[in-house]
Amino acid sequence: MNFQLRSLWVAIGFLTRIPVGDPSRGGTKPVRMAAAVPWFPVVGLFLGVVHGLFWRGLHEMTTPLLAAVLSVAALALLTGAFHHDGLADIADAFGGGWTVEQRMEILKDSRLGTYGTTALILAFGTEVAALASLDAVAGGQALLAAHVLGRGMAVAVMLVAPIGGDGLGASYMTELRRFTGSVAVVFALAIAIAALGSTAMIALPLAAVAAGLVTLLAIRKIGGVTGDVLGAIHVMAFLAVLVAATV
Repeated sequence: MNFQLRSLWVAIGFLTRIPVGDPSRGGTKPVRMAAAVPWFPVVGLFLGVVHGLFWRGLHEMTTPLLAAVLSVAALALLTGAFHHDGLADIADAFGGGWTVEQRMEILKDSRLGTYGTTALILAFGTEVAALASLDAVAGGQALLAAHVLGRGMAVAVMLVAPIGGDGLGASYMTELRRFTGSVAVVFALAIAIAALGSTAMIALPLAAVAAGLVTLLAIRKIGGVTGDVLGAIHVMAFLAVLVAATV
């Protein structure tokens, strides 16, 4: 398996619960997470296709609301609700911490608090409500775009935002190559435009605003972006696309 393909498998293993072994090892050169980051929108494309097909199949068999709930649950199992964990963590940290030190300590705490619980309820509720209001085709297209663009926005933020803390997110943000990261962002934008058509004129700016607001909040609260913040950026951009599709 060549280095580029192993990088893709590392990205799949990082963003999903799919058992891919440890493709970061082996070969002549180990794969570092920074090399896998540009593949994040490609993994999003895969997840968008899976989620969209699952949603459309359920939509034909049951009510839109139940189809939305079941498809959201299926993707949570497939991804381990990985990005939502980041959203919950920053909600607890930014809502409950009074100093940078307190907020960083809360980010490291695996326990879920009131702010995090509320954020998850609102996020999943918004996703279900938006999906349930769309028909089978429009919902599938919106999911495809949302999965790709959410991860693309996270990569874009990695390229421009200051780093907060010294966790895993800091390590791969530091080592991310600007060219490959930019290619990943352009790929995400192209897929979103192709999937959404004219709706992209609303969805792309809305997703960018959502990602930008989370980034600015993180800079204000902890001085920069962490892995948890990147997860929250994906979720908020993802939801922005779904909401735009309902307009």
